[in-house]
Amino acid sequence: MSNLQLATVGGGCFWCLEAVFQRVNGVSKVVSGYAGGRTENPNYREVCGGNTGHAEVIQIEFDPATISYEKLLDVFWKCHDPTTLNRQGADTGTQYRSIILTHDENQKKLAIASRTAAEKNFDSPIVTEIVPLTKFYAAENYHQDYYNQNGHAPYCQVVIAPKLKKMGMAP
Repeated sequence: MSNLQLATVGGGCFWCLEAVFQRVNGVSKVVSGYAGGRTENPNYREVCGGNTGHAEVIQIEFDPATISYEKLLDVFWKCHDPTTLNRQGADTGTQYRSIILTHDENQKKLAIASRTAAEKNFDSPIVTEIVPLTKFYAAENYHQDYYNQNGHAPYCQVVIAPKLKKMGMAP
């Protein structure tokens, strides 16, 4: 029986985070979705409208025997700018906020400690929310495995590919 665990984070467009975390050893599955808001069963158009309270997030299934939750958070801090409020690059709005949605008290404790440790790597304060996950909604199928399926699309070439290269995960 497997001891896989879940982590849920958001840091801008879920396509970007998904592409990064799919390439992390110990991660078995990444699902793009929505969380942190109040609207039941939101869809992409509603979330992009900015009125649902949800952020674009990914849910990561990982093997803690291969990669710890803390190491996943280290990747999270490096693959986006956690100092910009409700913005990543050209993507603006609360749906693009930096957020860690914890699955239990231990994750909350580890996330707070990780955020404190990461502060020294940034010139501005980290604005990442750390809140309990109440409900995760998987995004529509066409959002899943987006970069791997659409790597030649302009957004993938201009935004995601450089991020992967920066992370040492060149496509």
